[in-house]
Amino acid sequence: MTKHVAVLMGGLSAEREVSLRSGEACAKALEAEGFNVTRLDVDRQIGERLAALRPDVAFNALHGRYGEDGVIQGILEMLAIPYTHSGVLASALAMRKDRARDVLRAAGVPVAKGLTVDRLEAAKRHVLPPPYVVKPLSEGSSFGVIIVRADQAHPPQELTRADWSYGEKLLIESFVAGRELTCAVIGDKAYGVVEIRAADGGWYDYDAKYAPGGSIHILPANLKEFVYQNVQELALVAHRALGCRGVSRTDFRYDDSPGGTGELVVLEVNSQPGMTETSLVPEIAAFAGMSFGELVRWMVEDASCDR
Repeated sequence: MTKHVAVLMGGLSAEREVSLRSGEACAKALEAEGFNVTRLDVDRQIGERLAALRPDVAFNALHGRYGEDGVIQGILEMLAIPYTHSGVLASALAMRKDRARDVLRAAGVPVAKGLTVDRLEAAKRHVLPPPYVVKPLSEGSSFGVIIVRADQAHPPQELTRADWSYGEKLLIESFVAGRELTCAVIGDKAYGVVEIRAADGGWYDYDAKYAPGGSIHILPANLKEFVYQNVQELALVAHRALGCRGVSRTDFRYDDSPGGTGELVVLEVNSQPGMTETSLVPEIAAFAGMSFGELVRWMVEDASCDR
């Protein structure tokens, strides 16, 4: 019997537009694989809608709050609808950058020096010596991220804006120079390592992530073999330490610049990595010989409750 898959997309977070693109790409691929697909733009009535629809599987293509933080996962558990990606606890943990750092560090995964502070405190003084990075605790896709340069005399005054919408607590991390790397875990295996460069030479922000041609992906990353393997090993350790399931993607900084520290640190683990036409996980899977259709089919077949 053909499985009925509800693709959960859109949603209520700042990453809604990215999720709509991820969801549509996955829905089309699932239809091409022979599944019966219903697209659901998630709103606050999603529980009632799913209860009425009763799909065989929920394909979670949501990003950000309510979709990546354990909320939708809890609804699906209550409805006993098998779903893709990580479960309630792992999703909530991976989304909270400060809590995830604690777990990763305890598992032996290197992270940048950092601390959690109140937003207005971070606007009054440099809480770390510049350069450093200001990150909201529970956002993705670089929303609300501010890079404070080494020569910046004053802390970022954007934090005092009345329309600041990224929370009152922030993670401040030392800036690690060098290269941006990422590695996907699919199932219980780490796949290829990608080096990511913003096409304009700047930092890997929202536009670089999602605009066509916004970034350059080097796959496989040009690294010494032991470094490449270390990235893969750390991605798998991070995935397991947080309790992730299905697909995750771990982002790194690696400072191999002339006179650099040689430091390799994990920036974050994405439990709901993007699945758009410019996304990294489909590209990494393709490099390993897995088509986009095969990837989403595997994700549906891997779906379960109690994840």
